[in-house]
Amino acid sequence: MTTYLCAIGTATPPHLIPQPQIADFMASALQLDAPDTRKLQALYRVSGIGQRYSVLPDYGRVNGEFTFFPNSPDLEPFPTVGQRMGVYREHALPLSVAAVHDCLRQVPDVAPSAITHLITVSCTGMYAPGLDIELVANLGLSTAVRRTCVNFMGCYAAFNALKLAEAFCQADADACVLVVCTELCTIHFQKNHEEDHLVSNALFGDGSAAALVRSRPAKHGPSLALTAFHCEIEPDGHADMAWHINDFGFEMTLSSYVPRMIQRGIRQLTDGLLRNLPVELADIQAFAIHPGGRKILETIEKELGLTTNDNRFAYSVLRDYGNMSSATVLFVLRELLQSLTPANNQEPVLSFAFGPGLTLEAMLLTVAYCECAAL
Repeated sequence: MTTYLCAIGTATPPHLIPQPQIADFMASALQLDAPDTRKLQALYRVSGIGQRYSVLPDYGRVNGEFTFFPNSPDLEPFPTVGQRMGVYREHALPLSVAAVHDCLRQVPDVAPSAITHLITVSCTGMYAPGLDIELVANLGLSTAVRRTCVNFMGCYAAFNALKLAEAFCQADADACVLVVCTELCTIHFQKNHEEDHLVSNALFGDGSAAALVRSRPAKHGPSLALTAFHCEIEPDGHADMAWHINDFGFEMTLSSYVPRMIQRGIRQLTDGLLRNLPVELADIQAFAIHPGGRKILETIEKELGLTTNDNRFAYSVLRDYGNMSSATVLFVLRELLQSLTPANNQEPVLSFAFGPGLTLEAMLLTVAYCECAAL
């Protein structure tokens, strides 16, 4: 039985901040001298990011106008984990609700009460009773809805959520699964001059994406059949992409070696996905790749013989939103969905995402239109 990704909704917080303005904030917060400020600004210019969204207005303000970070030259006392989790609890729910409403608007035949399973995904905040229970109450879901939380898996976590959704639909043809990925990455800014932290500070933004998964395609518009999944782990990258809870927030390690690790493993990952399928890489014209960074996208293009145009949806999301961890690949898939027409029916779509481990995830989807749409 085939499982379908029927609709994707997205939402971002209200504070849209241009990338150069964030660079100015970082240079001031890190108290960089003029030469290091110029180097930081250059890093931000070549990131491929034009703007990012944040639940915090501070990244677009100057010291003295901050509402979250202290208005002191060194931002001390630096916000604690507890303070950051307070911001997460305040903003995660309304952002998630907005993404779900955007999703369900696309499938008017699905009422919130019809949702049988709820999967929440996040690596940037945790509390209990958590976001899942708050969504049940706020959206009017059944109190008997089956809830699953995917926590702290990083940028590839949406793939695990979709695997779970597929399993639920395979077990119950009437399952109606709602996946909600909500990440508030910017609440975890760290004052660290190491290159890994400078790079991660230049990439991450906030956003939420919601997806509806069922055992039949949407009645109107395109769906994406979940055709196959494959995962590989590069143990040598264990320390190159990591996510740890420390006293002053969650600390991201994102080494400059990550693109090299992906370069080494992406062909094996692709071959493993397609090995037992009647699809070859040359047959695939549509791609939805998690834009972990510009260099990652360029590395994949080089290794798999793709063009920048093949990766256009990933570059568009990177430019307009930055890296929003688990939500990002759903933003990319949404842009791809919006570009489809019935002429694309049955075309394969290749998707990748990467995260701590170093984990490499691959997914093959197939464009599907409901037969009833042609009636």
